Amino acid sequence: MRDPKNLACWLTDKDGVLVHGDTAIPGAKELIDHWTRHDTPYLVLTNDSIQTPRDLAARLHRAGLEVPEENIWTSAMATAAFLANQNGDKTAYVLGEAGLTTALHEAGFVLTDLDPEFVVLGETRGMSFEQATRAIRLILGGARFIVTNPDVSGPGNGGIVPATGAFAAMITAATGRKPYIVGKPNPMMFRSALNQIQAHSESTGMIGDTMSTDIVAGMEAGLHTVLVLTGSTRAAELESFPYRPSRVLDSVADLLPLLTDAP
Repeated sequence: MRDPKNLACWLTDKDGVLVHGDTAIPGAKELIDHWTRHDTPYLVLTNDSIQTPRDLAARLHRAGLEVPEENIWTSAMATAAFLANQNGDKTAYVLGEAGLTTALHEAGFVLTDLDPEFVVLGETRGMSFEQATRAIRLILGGARFIVTNPDVSGPGNGGIVPATGAFAAMITAATGRKPYIVGKPNPMMFRSALNQIQAHSESTGMIGDTMSTDIVAGMEAGLHTVLVLTGSTRAAELESFPYRPSRVLDSVADLLPLLTDAP
């Protein structure tokens, strides 16, 4: 097993690892400060495609975490990086918010509903019947169906709300076409993040709170995986998975001592 002290770079999930809502998890600030002081390359990974890195950096700042926007990698950014390397016209019909449209614009895409190469679905709170119908007809007409992340639900005011995966399932039911999904647990998102910070999988760690997304994708990407028990996966659930993380910790507060030589 690789020693955390010998890892040169880190990837970390956001929700359940660094924050709960707008509240920092104990140990998160100290870990971020440690990486900053030691010039350790790191990225905060999130399947959130609604917000831009600048928006997310501001949200983390309100929680007391100083994470520059260049240290944030979203499923929208991973999707844009993936599509930029695909053949065909750089045109897309987008169902999503500012995080996704900004990432695609920065990757050189033209957003249009006139014979686009791709239909791209991200997290959205405002998809209309007309937009869904347009997406369905474009996909049936030959547009390639791409989805930022597979999450079917997420937290909202008063309870859970349908998320990207739920809307994708509706479009798949209407078209018979399954999308390509870029975000976690697809290791594609991790590989694009590694490229972003010019890191190698053998010298990079991944911190996550969910076995079925963060840990399995990190494992498949060849990373040293650290499961923290401050989010989705509980210790009692580990036995139900056929794979294991490299190590299990109660929280990121327990990781920091493993990164130093201090007793």
